[in-house]
Amino acid sequence: MLLKQKKTYEDYKNLPEGTLAQLIDGEIIMSPAPNTLHQKIILKISTLIFKQLEEELKLGYVFISPIDVYFNKTEVYQPDIIFISKENASIIKEQMIEGAPDLVIEVLSPNNAYYDLKYKKNKYAEFGVKEYWIVDPIEKSIEVYINQNKEFILKNKAVLNFQTEISSVLFNKFKIDLKYIFT
Repeated sequence: MLLKQKKTYEDYKNLPEGTLAQLIDGEIIMSPAPNTLHQKIILKISTLIFKQLEEELKLGYVFISPIDVYFNKTEVYQPDIIFISKENASIIKEQMIEGAPDLVIEVLSPNNAYYDLKYKKNKYAEFGVKEYWIVDPIEKSIEVYINQNKEFILKNKAVLNFQTEISSVLFNKFKIDLKYIFT
């Protein structure tokens, strides 16, 4: 039986610029462009992070997909939104982010839900992402996880119509109004 050889970052970086793909467990995973709701949510959340954490509090830097986050030669992801604190800014390179962002936010879509909820979530914890948010446009919910001993622990979950606000654990002054995000 012939085993399939894993792809590496060298293979991945040879894809045409702008290709919607990630390198997950040595496999190049392609995906179609996100839908308009997905993009609208990313824009709203990233704008809030930019205004509050980057401009007002000057705590670090926000980036949105597509941007490569390199963890190792077989794991290169393009999270929807990342925030990197000033203390961690050395991971920001010219072509990519090389290491674990402080905060990763993934907005679920039918094409990525498995990876975001299972595989990548576990890898983000293993690689040292401190806080992970999962935004579910269908459920109109946001889950906030904090990394404890390389495992994510659910710290808060807010669902529109039950709660109206959710906040970061790492950046406690950063709060999001769910009505603003989901309407």
